[in-house]
Amino acid sequence: VGKNMSAVLKKTQPDAVFDCTTPNAHCEVSLTALRHGCHVLNEKPMAASLPQAKRMIAAAKKAGTVAAVIQNRRYLTAVRALHRFIEAGKLGKITTVQSNFFIGAHFGGFRDRMQHVLLLDMAIHTFDAARFISGADPVSVYCKEWNPAGSWYDHDASAVAVFEMTNGIIYTYQGSWCSEGFNTSWEAQWRIVCERGTILWDGLSGLAAQVVKSKETGFTSETKNLAIPCKAPKSLTGGHDGVIRDFIRAVHGGATPETTYTDNIKSLAMVQTAVESATEGREIKVKL
Repeated sequence: VGKNMSAVLKKTQPDAVFDCTTPNAHCEVSLTALRHGCHVLNEKPMAASLPQAKRMIAAAKKAGTVAAVIQNRRYLTAVRALHRFIEAGKLGKITTVQSNFFIGAHFGGFRDRMQHVLLLDMAIHTFDAARFISGADPVSVYCKEWNPAGSWYDHDASAVAVFEMTNGIIYTYQGSWCSEGFNTSWEAQWRIVCERGTILWDGLSGLAAQVVKSKETGFTSETKNLAIPCKAPKSLTGGHDGVIRDFIRAVHGGATPETTYTDNIKSLAMVQTAVESATEGREIKVKL
């Protein structure tokens, strides 16, 4: 225990540093760890800004160590099952993805004072899951933020964002951290529309899919239900356990973690560009 991180690292010489500080501290803590040759796994969001994230990527490359972000939603069994089902192509290509997140979260503390609290501190999870589920990356976004009457947050705690993604996919996010009643799960509620059908996920264990039954259609097409097995390899599931195991495997010479800095900056870019769009009131291109 100590007040000077560099001094503690020199004394203890750890192999890895887990950065669980608040978002504004992620860059400096991670840079310090990387300068000491440590592997780093830091909490989301990767950094407080894209320039900071780029500095972290450069430092990790220079250090030659593993550097990744705790995006634990990727390691949920349902997310893995959903991703695998979509990749199988039974419904054709994805055209539209929608996620809804509504929880009346009474944290107290620093979150109640944060600007862009929903986008910066929570939406990163949903945005990263959207990238993983769809296999697409952000191109542009239009976002609207507001703070509803009765909110206990100092700044905007609700948002709607429309992303244009690669592969022609449109992704829409609706969310609030000051919505009382009928809370969604922390993983949000999802609708994935494909060329030949639709998938629903309640954010828990409820996965459902319908596919067009035949080419002959009336006013609406006849559909049939398809089962989505809610299972995935244990090595890639477990939430926080899964992302930590993936990191440890990489430290011991395994494959690069899915949430490595060079990939996760794309999820951070979704957040930062959404904030920029909400601030300026216009659609913004995502630039990395």
